[in-house]
Amino acid sequence: MAYSGLSRLDGGFDSLALRRRAGATEIVYDDGVARRMVWRVQGGASDHSLSAALASARRELRVLPALYAELRKRSIAIEAIAG
Repeated sequence: MAYSGLSRLDGGFDSLALRRRAGATEIVYDDGVARRMVWRVQGGASDHSLSAALASARRELRVLPALYAELRKRSIAIEAIAG
């Protein structure tokens, strides 16, 4: 399983990561306290566009709304599988 993660630039606890599991790409969000969410990426989104979306979202104060906006902007479909 390949795993690459990004933490907040301002030292916050929120982290986002891309991982490969059983041939699927997943996005993992962890707030560092109580919430962990996992989504499976639908379709053939490129690693570059996924990484760019995560990198952009991690710069924002509200990571989850920013992540949803970045994925929508890039037409990347996701399916919630945990959280």
